[in-house]
Amino acid sequence: MTETLYPELPTTRSSPFDPPVALGVLRESEPITRISFPDGHLGWLVTTHALAREVLADNRFSNRAELQRSPIRAGGKPIPRQPPAKPGMFINMDGQDHAKYRRLLTGQFTVRRMNQLIPRIEAIVRDHLADVRAQGPGADLVEAFALPVPSMVICELLGVPYEERESFQRDTRTSFTLTHDFEEIRAAFERIEGFVADLVRRKHDDPGDDMLTGLIETGELTDEEVANMGLLLLVAGHETTANMLGIGTLTLLNHPEQLAALRDDPSLVDNAVEELMRYLSIVQFGTTRVALEDVELGGVTIKAGDSVNVHIPTANRDPAKFDHPEEFDIHRPATGHVAFGHGVHQCLGQQLARIEMRVGFTALFREFPDLRLAVPAEEVPMRDDMAIYGVHKLPVAFS
Repeated sequence: MTETLYPELPTTRSSPFDPPVALGVLRESEPITRISFPDGHLGWLVTTHALAREVLADNRFSNRAELQRSPIRAGGKPIPRQPPAKPGMFINMDGQDHAKYRRLLTGQFTVRRMNQLIPRIEAIVRDHLADVRAQGPGADLVEAFALPVPSMVICELLGVPYEERESFQRDTRTSFTLTHDFEEIRAAFERIEGFVADLVRRKHDDPGDDMLTGLIETGELTDEEVANMGLLLLVAGHETTANMLGIGTLTLLNHPEQLAALRDDPSLVDNAVEELMRYLSIVQFGTTRVALEDVELGGVTIKAGDSVNVHIPTANRDPAKFDHPEEFDIHRPATGHVAFGHGVHQCLGQQLARIEMRVGFTALFREFPDLRLAVPAEEVPMRDDMAIYGVHKLPVAFS
């Protein structure tokens, strides 16, 4: 395979629901491609499902913070290299450091424990849909439903006072907004760090039946480690699921025949959630790994120190894995997608996210059988400017 040098990662979409067309062309013609990163580094871009899984499962590719280079810009400028991850920031660690923290959290995220949360999640959804109904005959579904439901769930799970949500929601939004300068993004993230650190200090005097208290009580972690683990869960636990609820609703409204099938047979909701995850893949710029040694991949040699961007949305549209992948079809057996990642860094909270989406979509379309967009679909503001894709607002109407 030739090592064609491609310019920086394409980010312009031709449709609100589809990855950039250029990436699909690359997937078919040159699935592993030389690409220029914004800081001038010459790395690689992977676009097929098989190669994506191969990279994500291979411990010769690192996720350590200090090795990372971003394939996108913030405020029009390259994102600077970062120092090593702070204690507890396990997402950007490898090997035993990563395994230690993940082990302590795995017990908190068992399928059994997540299933025990279903009645509470159902109650939270029911209460927010009642508020939406009270606002009628229309509402912004992001503000009234998609954002507050997962925010309240993760707040209760971690033991974060829900009345304090506005500050971390605002700073989380800033930290994912790519039109901001990196210094603004860093400052927002540091404010969230301070917020969670203060909360952990308060937990010593006022413990509860929550994850932060549980992590403190293991006796294996410093307060800094607990706070940083909590920060990662807090940010990821509401931002990703909120955007899936928002853009997932838009997708279903935009495919009325699929929505009708889901209404006729609510048991399809499990499949619908998996297909939405595959079809939308809201981590829109993929994820990057760095080779720790020379690795043969897809017919080329990845040199030690080379960055490899794994483009999740394009991999999840790979016709070698999924029949008619450009079609949204809730009848599809959509297992095998990499929307939650793959390998040791696969999303720890994926079962919780699935439950929130299953409960949320089922209740939403049952409560509002005539739910419809209040504006033309092309006027819905999309989150092209955010690392996590979705909709900024979703104006809907109902009887």
